[in-house]
Amino acid sequence: MTENLKGKSPFYPGQPVPVELFVGREPLIERIMTRGVGQVTAGKPVAFYIQGEYGIGKSSIASFTQWLAEKDHNIYGIYSSLGGARNLEEMVTSILEATLRSGIFEPQRIEKIKNWLAKYLGKQTLFGFTINLEALRKDAPNFATPFGMLGFLAELREHLGETDIKGLFLILDENNGLAADPQFTHFIKGLLDTNAVSRKPIPLLLMLCGVEERRREMIQKHQPIERYFDVIEIPAMDEVETKDFYKKAFESVHIEVDDEALQTMTHWSAGFPKIMHLIGDSAFWIDKDNKIDTDDAFKAVFMAAEEVGRKYVDQQVYKALRSKDYQSILKKIAGIVPLSMSFNRKEVASDLTDAEQRKLTNFLTRMQKLKVIRKGETTGEYLFNQRMVRLYIWLDTVQKRSG
Repeated sequence: MTENLKGKSPFYPGQPVPVELFVGREPLIERIMTRGVGQVTAGKPVAFYIQGEYGIGKSSIASFTQWLAEKDHNIYGIYSSLGGARNLEEMVTSILEATLRSGIFEPQRIEKIKNWLAKYLGKQTLFGFTINLEALRKDAPNFATPFGMLGFLAELREHLGETDIKGLFLILDENNGLAADPQFTHFIKGLLDTNAVSRKPIPLLLMLCGVEERRREMIQKHQPIERYFDVIEIPAMDEVETKDFYKKAFESVHIEVDDEALQTMTHWSAGFPKIMHLIGDSAFWIDKDNKIDTDDAFKAVFMAAEEVGRKYVDQQVYKALRSKDYQSILKKIAGIVPLSMSFNRKEVASDLTDAEQRKLTNFLTRMQKLKVIRKGETTGEYLFNQRMVRLYIWLDTVQKRSG
């Protein structure tokens, strides 16, 4: 079988998981649907902060619960990625554009939105329509206040029909670039406060997605924001969930996976969705007989190690981690406690040569400057700042050992 005949891969490295392939996370989803969607359908505004490490699946859970809310509870969803937003005006521009592209379940709703926001529409194209960004940016300041945004959301609901739509579900994803801006924190607090004290509050589920550090930054800028969110921490997936994911994905393209290969991919992905998709996608393209065996699985793990380095680890960090001077130190760290986010300097140094021990201080200093690690609470303890970097070191070390 050639790759040209394999069809579409069921894996999505670097993208939210399509709803049809979503597995696991039942307690978290139940909590969002009960405490969030359920309350909004009853008319009460709710705010969530979905937090977890980079690549843990925050966007996938957010988009999946929004899809459920739209499909089963008649909640209107708007998904806005703020990755490129640097200020409130750019945030609002992103929200307005996301509104124009919303309404996937009801064509009539799409037409209502397009008619209402016609001034922001550009040319009709083969794949839909373009956005008149100039008009969008010009009006963005009008909505960059809590009152302005609430007015926009209220008008949106009015155009959709109050009896038809039970509430709104607004996701603000990738807010890393805004979390440190005090104006963003005050905007969010003002939006929630103003809505709460309104004579007729908008039944709004506001969901922010980000790493814990960004939420802490928001709290530092304005401490009262801490009490506004129901915080949901996203952990790594357990072994059962990981195996179910691989089984479902490969079955969708009629590829068998033998038990040993399934265990191999499950073990090395460690319940980390980004890694699961990288390993699965590599295995999909490696396979030549519609059956993933152990050899295919290990090759996929090795390919994933390089992909993690290239795609998700900063290039300056990537080059430093691949330095020959640091490889023996990294190998020792990787072997102490697989996937542990912490290590102790004394334990690392115990197995290093004299020459390597002389380089250890420089290594630790360099890694701290690159923000790969930070000092822990106890003497000699260091913590990795990003699990993606930790996973890369682990997978890369396994690859070298097997090679």
